[in-house]
Amino acid sequence: MTDTNSFHQQVVLITAAASGLGRGIAIDLARRGATVHVWDRDAQALAELSSDAKSENLAMPTRTVDLANERDVEQAFSATVEQSAKIDILINNAGGSLHTPFNFLKQTTEDWDRVFNLNLMLTVRLTQLVIPLMIDRQYGRIINLGSKAGRYGSLFAGANYVAVKGAIHALTLQLAQEFGPQGITCNAICPGAVMTPRVQGLLKERQSDEQRQKILQEIPVRRHGEVDDIANTVAFLASPQSGFITGVLLDVNGGQAMST
Repeated sequence: MTDTNSFHQQVVLITAAASGLGRGIAIDLARRGATVHVWDRDAQALAELSSDAKSENLAMPTRTVDLANERDVEQAFSATVEQSAKIDILINNAGGSLHTPFNFLKQTTEDWDRVFNLNLMLTVRLTQLVIPLMIDRQYGRIINLGSKAGRYGSLFAGANYVAVKGAIHALTLQLAQEFGPQGITCNAICPGAVMTPRVQGLLKERQSDEQRQKILQEIPVRRHGEVDDIANTVAFLASPQSGFITGVLLDVNGGQAMST
């Protein structure tokens, strides 16, 4: 278990965390004592997050970044390192299906390019920037947000999303093997449906009430995931106590993978 002192003097970078799941993860780690750098393209959401952080006296610098723009990412990275000098923990949270069609035959080349650029290539670019800093300190935690979809398929996200999450899972395994000797662990969390507003909207759009209820009854714990379920898992894998855990694709889905 992690506690409020586990992340004292630890520096975290998390992408796409002004709202939704990323926001919950960022706030949780800041409450545990970390300095959490939050990147997102949504300036208004970042301002609201910053205000909330100040009200709790949390160390949470925010930066508006176009995560799909390689140059913008590189500039933001340089500014972040200049501000904090190090990055102990990288959480690659940015991603999603970007509301591209569910039906494989309706997905265009552009749909595939957009989903792969945000989900996979951003993870690749940012990890390549961060790892040299971690090697210098012989310590690092990299946590990739994978998905149940990338392991077992999806009932509401399309083939491009399923494929890109599978690629992130494979990347996680390779990074764990390659950089373990330098004190760097790399793991992926594979959530089922987590009830953020975005996911709730997708479920409502793409599944009937009857379908959603049937799926819920097939989950052994009889509920969907909540943000805290994922944030608590991230906190453990990001902590110093998890140094003997690497190359793990951790299902966090209430046992749904066993029954569907």
